[in-house]
Amino acid sequence: MHDDRRITEQRLDRFVRDRILPAIYGRAIPLQLSSWDAPGEPVPAADAMRQLFTPQEPGAPWGKAWSTKWLRLQGEVPQDWGMSDSTAVEIIVDLGFNSDVPGFQCEGTAWRADGSIIKAISPRNYHVPLKLLGGGLSVDFYVEAAANPDVAQGWSFAPTPLGDKATSGDEPRYRLGRIAIAELNETVWELNQDIWTLSGLMHELPMELPRRHEILRALERMLDIMDPDDVAGTAAAGREALKEVLGRPAYASAHELLATGHAHIDSAWLWPVRETIRKCARTFSNVVALMDEDPEFVFSCSSAQQMAWMKEFFPELFVRIREKVKAGQFIPVGGMWVESDTNMPGGEAMARQFVEGKSFFLKEFDIECQEAWLPDSFGYSGAIPQIVKEAGSRWFLTQKISWNKVNRMPHHTFSWEGIDGTRLFTHFPPVDTYNAELHGRELAHAERNYRDHGRGTMSLVPFGYGDGGGGPTREMVAAAHRTADLEGSPKVRMGTARDFFTKAEAEYTNLPVWVGEMYLEMHRGTYTSQAKTKQGNRRSEHLLREAELWCSTAAVRLGSDYTYPQDELKRLWRLVLLQQFHDILPGSSIAWVHQDAERNYEAISRDLEQIIAQAAQALVGEGQSEFLLNAAPHQRSGVPALGVAETTQPGAGVHVEQSKGGFVLDNGLIRVVVDANGLLTSVMDHASGREAIAPGQAANLLELFRDTPNEWDAWDIEEFYRRNVTPLTDAEAVDLERTPAGAVVLVKRTVGASTITQRLRLDAGATSLGIATTVDWQEREKMLKIAFPLDVRADRSASETQFGHVFRPTHTNTSWEAAKFEICAHRWIHVAEPGYGVAISNASSYGHDVTRAVRQDGGTTTTVRTSLLRSARFPDPEADRGEHTLELSIRPGAAIADAVEEGYRTNLKPRFVTGGHAVDPLVSVSNPAIVVEAVKLAEDGSGDVVVRLYESLGERSAAQVKPGFAATGVSATDLLERATETSGVTVGDDSTVRLVLRPFQLVTLRFSR
Repeated sequence: MHDDRRITEQRLDRFVRDRILPAIYGRAIPLQLSSWDAPGEPVPAADAMRQLFTPQEPGAPWGKAWSTKWLRLQGEVPQDWGMSDSTAVEIIVDLGFNSDVPGFQCEGTAWRADGSIIKAISPRNYHVPLKLLGGGLSVDFYVEAAANPDVAQGWSFAPTPLGDKATSGDEPRYRLGRIAIAELNETVWELNQDIWTLSGLMHELPMELPRRHEILRALERMLDIMDPDDVAGTAAAGREALKEVLGRPAYASAHELLATGHAHIDSAWLWPVRETIRKCARTFSNVVALMDEDPEFVFSCSSAQQMAWMKEFFPELFVRIREKVKAGQFIPVGGMWVESDTNMPGGEAMARQFVEGKSFFLKEFDIECQEAWLPDSFGYSGAIPQIVKEAGSRWFLTQKISWNKVNRMPHHTFSWEGIDGTRLFTHFPPVDTYNAELHGRELAHAERNYRDHGRGTMSLVPFGYGDGGGGPTREMVAAAHRTADLEGSPKVRMGTARDFFTKAEAEYTNLPVWVGEMYLEMHRGTYTSQAKTKQGNRRSEHLLREAELWCSTAAVRLGSDYTYPQDELKRLWRLVLLQQFHDILPGSSIAWVHQDAERNYEAISRDLEQIIAQAAQALVGEGQSEFLLNAAPHQRSGVPALGVAETTQPGAGVHVEQSKGGFVLDNGLIRVVVDANGLLTSVMDHASGREAIAPGQAANLLELFRDTPNEWDAWDIEEFYRRNVTPLTDAEAVDLERTPAGAVVLVKRTVGASTITQRLRLDAGATSLGIATTVDWQEREKMLKIAFPLDVRADRSASETQFGHVFRPTHTNTSWEAAKFEICAHRWIHVAEPGYGVAISNASSYGHDVTRAVRQDGGTTTTVRTSLLRSARFPDPEADRGEHTLELSIRPGAAIADAVEEGYRTNLKPRFVTGGHAVDPLVSVSNPAIVVEAVKLAEDGSGDVVVRLYESLGERSAAQVKPGFAATGVSATDLLERATETSGVTVGDDSTVRLVLRPFQLVTLRFSR
């Protein structure tokens, strides 16, 4: 027969567009509008409703960026509307949306006059059913309209002033659309869902498959049956024409998709945190309303912080959420405070994400999440499996790894093995989105894309508008029902993540294994963007370590004379954890977000410094002696780890010589040559007598690179950046400054509009050279790195990560290795050949790269670069402009143990206090390979002392751990401080703990008092 397929498809598309969609709503009458404009930031609903509302012109422009307009909608529903079985009355509210980007433009919240939330008003979800207004035919409710600007601008990545309230302008950005009472024809709406499902399926089926053509002809019969002039009257007949093809069951071997409602709500991104709070309220009120309509609908919510906001700011909605949790429809997942970045947070911070998140869900909902849920974080540290398991969870879900630019992950369901050997059942949904609409295209892609056919039969689909929130719609739920058992389609079943993991784990037992980090081959620039945010994070993590250590020590040593500030420490931890969200700490948000983050970090620092000072003074008492508080896990200047004592003499001083316009610094442990341009031409440790710097090259070399990624400016670094580099070899001045501790070489440079001052510091008794680089950074689309070409033949580098380190090849034998041209390290990176290594530590940087070259003399130069600053223009066009001080150190002749110690030394600055007596450590560890990461009092307020330790060298290590106080007992616990069986831990009668730990093993000990 003749092929008229395209003719029929075009006919269908136009019929839907011109006939069916307009007929979904029949009769309509406009509502009476009045309004009030909030003068500044949003106000509570009760406050807004007390204001004077004045008449509002329909269709008028409104809303300068980030402003809020309150609308009051009033009218009467005609008595004969909605009386038939196939009609209902709804209010439709168009705030001036376009339908392309839900969550990235204006949004609204519908409120009853009693201050309770009805639901959200957003693109593709702008209806308010009359029955939700409380009954009767009178319409009288409010809409809180948020004029959030479209910062994304079609993902052009063009610089925009919209991300900063101070520069976003005063012009109205939207125009009110249709706001009316309308009669919904439910039969036409259902017909539209039938067509949407069948058409989406049809276009994904192979042309040679009969099923495709059967669907086409059924749709054609529907078009022939229906009267274009009476769509409402013939819609039922149209549905009947599609009933047979919709009723055919799926193949027995069809892939099963577990669909769970979801709304990935970035806790800040192209909007500030304050707007995220409102986005959460809009989204969660939507899904609660959907649950009332459909008891099969299930929604997964991943962030404890967002639930805490609901409890604080929207208590009435929180009560409704709690009821749906009890009903098994609203499901907390993930067990983290926020969906954090996993590359940059320190070990204890990563642990606290789960401690705070799981504790909140347990307390508020009596639910313990068993899955870690991180669909959108930018790569996954190899330490995560152990942390998840230690938090009492079993499973892991991610989606973002599908964004890899070069290499495709070989599995969708697999066992992920962490750096310590812990394995975690992991799923990576083949649908390749966490914002699915359950369209036929997505379902077919999930089935075709799944890489574990023949072993596994199911995958998970998170559905609902996300990133900017919104969540599932009634159309998506309708699609789920229609594809539950439909020939040609995967079988879609709504359910929970726990449902999926339980079934998938049972059916797929011989899992393939992925070892180590899941490196994302995109968004490598997030290790460096927004340096002040990263600096605030690192400083806050270490201040919290100090505060908990000294407050715990004071609570134990002083008893009732000192009160442990548990609530305040929890508040500060939660604020730090919020800033670790995967679009804040990575530096990929608008200016407003990072301004807030910097203010938060300043407040955190101020509060923690006060807490530390009070605890320290209480510990040492009155007196005139000076004591060093050593919060590091290693001895420092004669002061034991975690103790307080007077320091010993650091060494014989620093000898300085002038040499060819530069200087030679020597403290008897290391010798450093700084040339006339402030470059390091020699760094040697006396113990080995070996030169660290490659022959003929110089370290401390600042390099300026062109930084113009193809897209995602603040996120991405492209490999081609290396092809355009300017080495900053010339100095304007190189001077010497003597200090009480040693000597400092000052180096001044200018590049473009930026000025750079470096302080190269060698102290008496130091085994490393400190380098502090102060930059008044005024560049755009440039990246600043600092290079150390080392005379080391290293086939791999070691980078600190949470509770250990990860090795990465320095060569590029495979595409997987070549893709890792920018890597993340915490406090240190180390390169070595057998018998000799060099450590580079930092106080706030995360981005690094390591390259290698074989010289003509046969030796190998391994160059370590630390990324200092970027200057991306989207989403913050002024990112990183201003003054920064970035600190590093280089330690020659360093083993891994030295790198670990140097990392703590660089990040825990000497802290002195004047008082009357020393203070013994609360706990001592006999082997420095086993590092104490945290000392705190127990979360339950019992006063027990909790000590978190880990094996730091990547080898089997043994030690004794002794409490420095009268302990009545000790137990190994999980991260939530619940007693658990832990391998390698033996408790003695005297509360001494004997440890024999595997490489990188994490242990939490709880000492009873």
